[in-house]
Amino acid sequence: MPELPEVEVVRAGLARHVAGRTVTRVEVLDPRPLRRQDGGAQAFVDQLTGRTLTAAVRRGKFLWLPLDDGRALSAHLGMSGQLLVRGTTTATAPGAAPQPAGAAAFLADPHVRPGGRPVDLSATEQPRYVRDISTSTRHLRVRLHLSTGLDGDDSAGAVVLDLVDQRMLGGLHVVDLTPTLDGAPGGMGDPRPLLPADATHIARDLLDPALELTGPTGVVARVRASRRAIKTQLLDQGLVSGIGNIYADEGLWEAGVHGLRPGTGLGPRAVARILEATAEVMRRALQAGGTSFDALYVDVEGAAGFFARELGAYGRQGLECRRCGATMARETLAGRSHTYCPHCQTRPRRRR
Repeated sequence: MPELPEVEVVRAGLARHVAGRTVTRVEVLDPRPLRRQDGGAQAFVDQLTGRTLTAAVRRGKFLWLPLDDGRALSAHLGMSGQLLVRGTTTATAPGAAPQPAGAAAFLADPHVRPGGRPVDLSATEQPRYVRDISTSTRHLRVRLHLSTGLDGDDSAGAVVLDLVDQRMLGGLHVVDLTPTLDGAPGGMGDPRPLLPADATHIARDLLDPALELTGPTGVVARVRASRRAIKTQLLDQGLVSGIGNIYADEGLWEAGVHGLRPGTGLGPRAVARILEATAEVMRRALQAGGTSFDALYVDVEGAAGFFARELGAYGRQGLECRRCGATMARETLAGRSHTYCPHCQTRPRRRR
């Protein structure tokens, strides 16, 4: 499933290509991805047609496009969902503010990258294109036809936003926006303190400047108050969002901590080190466009991320540890795989 870096790359692409465009027509080729829509497919069509997409916003793995009527188009990519933009050639949609492209748009934020300097991607290998999105319509579920100019003018040609989903574990629906409890922006991409009503249970992520890390109710204190394994806690979207199996393994490997260690057995500095290591891995993944292992995760233009070649732990069982040379091991932890170095990440002793 796409995690924070992958969803952020998609969000940045949507902000670049569709923010400011008006939905002129909606095609529902398969209603199943709209199963969460109140009123069904027809209500989805009625509530989107004529509405302008004003921004693209993300909290953790959760993505939404605010509408000009005060509601939002909520999107969850699930295991295989793709939001693909076709027909745009300009870097910025009509009415939207110019932004740096791709991952650099996120990393240029002064809260994420000190100094606010964009990342120079010219020295890195460019993402490879894994499919021809201009002609392929396999697994196309929903298509939004968008204006190509201001005021809904679409005389310049076709611009569409497609939901392509092989397994259909994600979906789309129109939902109300609600104020954030802390008064801070709801997510990356919109300064307003609003988020979808069905996302209020999603915690802030490690790259969100409004995340409370320290203090009696901060993430560090909450982790240390629980006997749950540290990896299980990293995957808890109600504690800190955006982390999945890939970046949990990577952050723990970078910090030198085994995923089975309970929160109560970790000191505050160790917990802070794990969280910072995980955040730094995600920043590096953003520079590479995210992690792709197949054609299921691509950005809005159909390009795969290439952070997989830099992974230190995830998927490397049986290979040498990049740090010490020991053979990487893998075990199951609460139903999820956990890849680690038995030398760098000492497994805790079983309690008698």
